[in-house]
Amino acid sequence: MTTLKIAGVPEHFNLPWHLCIENSEFAAAQIDLQWTDVPEGTGKLCQMLRSGETDIAVILTEGMVKDIVGGNSSKIVQVYVESPLLWGIHVAANSKFKTIADLQDTKVAISRIGSGSQLMAYVNAEQNGWKTSDLQFEIVNTIDGAIESLTAGKSDYFMWEHFMTKPLVDKGIFRRLGDCPTPWPCFVIAVNDELLENHPSVIKEVLRIINKKTLEFKNIPGIDVVLAARYQLKISDVKEWLSLTNWSQHQLEEEVLNKVQNQLLNLSLINKKGTFAEIVRTV
Repeated sequence: MTTLKIAGVPEHFNLPWHLCIENSEFAAAQIDLQWTDVPEGTGKLCQMLRSGETDIAVILTEGMVKDIVGGNSSKIVQVYVESPLLWGIHVAANSKFKTIADLQDTKVAISRIGSGSQLMAYVNAEQNGWKTSDLQFEIVNTIDGAIESLTAGKSDYFMWEHFMTKPLVDKGIFRRLGDCPTPWPCFVIAVNDELLENHPSVIKEVLRIINKKTLEFKNIPGIDVVLAARYQLKISDVKEWLSLTNWSQHQLEEEVLNKVQNQLLNLSLINKKGTFAEIVRTV
């Protein structure tokens, strides 16, 4: 039995992993896959890959690319979710801000430096014609920290996945001013270089098992009910999310990697581009 540590956000995208673990599908292949939920998101996941706290991360594409270029000894082995991530742009329910344009020159709550919530704040600012160098950040660590920060007026807006944040909108804690979809596939699977060198066949088997699950995932009877119950979402929201979400069983394409890197470079979030071989590895 090979023990592997894997980490990802505690969100609906990752239910296929949990189903495989709970159904002993990895164990049947002599793999003890140990999952850790990381509510802090991308920045924390990058840190865990660097420190060896996790072997594998299911992580936002732009965050992983940025961190590998910045020296993280890991590779992207596959796209996990092909469709864009829909980032909701949220303010406190009683906020004076009514439109996204009102948020220029205000303070954005982010989970941590290098997080998806920070990187997408840059993307959103650029799309709205704001000076990205003027962005101000308040680190809140988790969505609970964002609730506290926005409600207390320590920060002004917070970008987080539309559907996972919708219960807070429905409860009148946040108001959503709009959405900002990622201009690329949202999640990839990244693996520590040492594990890739020493156990490529084990990683290949992990991918085979998860890919089989994601291929059939939308057709599992009652999966909308399971998702709604596990993640405290409305069935109608789950159905809409499922209609917008497509999992992948394929490698990140060089053209897509270039698009991500060009955007990061343009926003001065990286100071050089990495090569395809430095960032991506097929097993």
